[in-house]
Amino acid sequence: MLSKLSAAFRYFNSAVPFRLIPALITTAVLFVLLALPCPTGLEPKAWALVAIFLTTIVAIILKVMPIGVMALMAIVIVALSQVTSTSSKGAIADALSSFSSPLIWLIVVAVLISRGLKKTGLGSRIGLIFIAMLGKRTIGIGYGLTVCELVLAPFTPSNTARGGGIVHPIMKSIANAFDSDPAKGTEGKVGTYLALVNYHANPITSAMFLTATAPNPLVVDFVAKASNQSFHLSWTTWALCMLLPGLACLLLMPLVIYLLSPPQLKNTPDAVQFARGELERMGALAPKEKVMLGTFGLLLVLWANLPAMVFGPAWTLDPTVVAFLGLFVLIITGTLDWDDVLSEKSAWDTLIWFGALVMLAEQLNKLGVISWAALAMKDAIVASGMGWLPVATVLLLAFVFSHYLFASTTAHISAMLFAFLSVGAQLLPPDYLVPFLLLMTAGSAIMMTLTHYATGTSPIIFGSGYVTMGNWWRVGFVMCVLELLVFAVVGGAWWKVLGYW
Repeated sequence: MLSKLSAAFRYFNSAVPFRLIPALITTAVLFVLLALPCPTGLEPKAWALVAIFLTTIVAIILKVMPIGVMALMAIVIVALSQVTSTSSKGAIADALSSFSSPLIWLIVVAVLISRGLKKTGLGSRIGLIFIAMLGKRTIGIGYGLTVCELVLAPFTPSNTARGGGIVHPIMKSIANAFDSDPAKGTEGKVGTYLALVNYHANPITSAMFLTATAPNPLVVDFVAKASNQSFHLSWTTWALCMLLPGLACLLLMPLVIYLLSPPQLKNTPDAVQFARGELERMGALAPKEKVMLGTFGLLLVLWANLPAMVFGPAWTLDPTVVAFLGLFVLIITGTLDWDDVLSEKSAWDTLIWFGALVMLAEQLNKLGVISWAALAMKDAIVASGMGWLPVATVLLLAFVFSHYLFASTTAHISAMLFAFLSVGAQLLPPDYLVPFLLLMTAGSAIMMTLTHYATGTSPIIFGSGYVTMGNWWRVGFVMCVLELLVFAVVGGAWWKVLGYW
């Protein structure tokens, strides 16, 4: 009897399109969470949504099925359970609500545009130029990508457009020039390392400039309110305060990732000569390369909001509008065709899984789960009787690591930052309030290091297949802790020199 059951289990395990043991574990997690009593202060439907969200994350971590299928599972369960609405029609509208998000479509279109760099050969040319300049060592290329991100950051208000739409295609081109391609199983040559550097430069530069990512102006507003208008972060003040700790993080980051996820190709002494030879063989820019380069320049100018600076705010364009304009230009000029758009599987896969995670995070906020958690944290801190330094530490870490629950920095900052800043303002000595506010400001960007769904840039780079999810989360956690320490130590000393405490 036992042998028959064992044989039936093996057959079923080989026949079904999912991993059976992880699927059973995930199902058990869902039922255990649903069986637990609803916490005080939450509605039963809100707790059910928490259970669905956590189960989805567990399913993704355990790789029950491809991440897009797990996201589809979450959409189906939300719609069937009606935890967000009183009707099936309202529930499916909620479950699909995030697919109208401009941020998600910015990610999709950025991936589609990057296909043009590969198809025209311009991406390979750019990659070869980088290799010719910095290609003697892989770590040198990593620093080159970091400098590229830093130069673009002050005038690219969308970190997704910068890291995913501009720098990532260059990174992929460099990796391809070394024949480092996930499709061939050779991503470990240089691609995994360069993809991680490409990504982790993005949160650091987002912390360094007020104009480097969309939610930063909201942070400025919350900091002013929490300090009772006694501390204002202008563009110059922000840049000056974040300059030294930010540069320290950028200096350390490629080296630390080199140790955490070392490339298989470390020394590439022949790469420079190879790259120069290939550039000579390619000759002058082809017409479609010129179109691609012109479109790239147009996107950069519009993403940097230069027309609005010259002609006034009426010329301001949303980053997603700019991305669609760029894609349309590439299509009508024949640089890309419609089959290229339809066949870019990574873009449409990202649309599904990232859209579902954004939806879950938004609905958690809508049902009051996030505000409930923030209030509970505040009450626990007050009741603990801790000193001001442990209070500041707990607030910073709780805010940053709660980003595991979010697929958007804007949503996280909107939902939780002001509450945490206000608690800090009430419990910390006035002399130490400003460094706390500055650390929380830096943390609002550093938290993007944690997951593959943390911000718009992450699904683009993760979706290219160079980094496994386990490696992404492992490196992300280490880099988050390291960068917080750098901002606390180097930043604290720098802010002391500047006279802020």
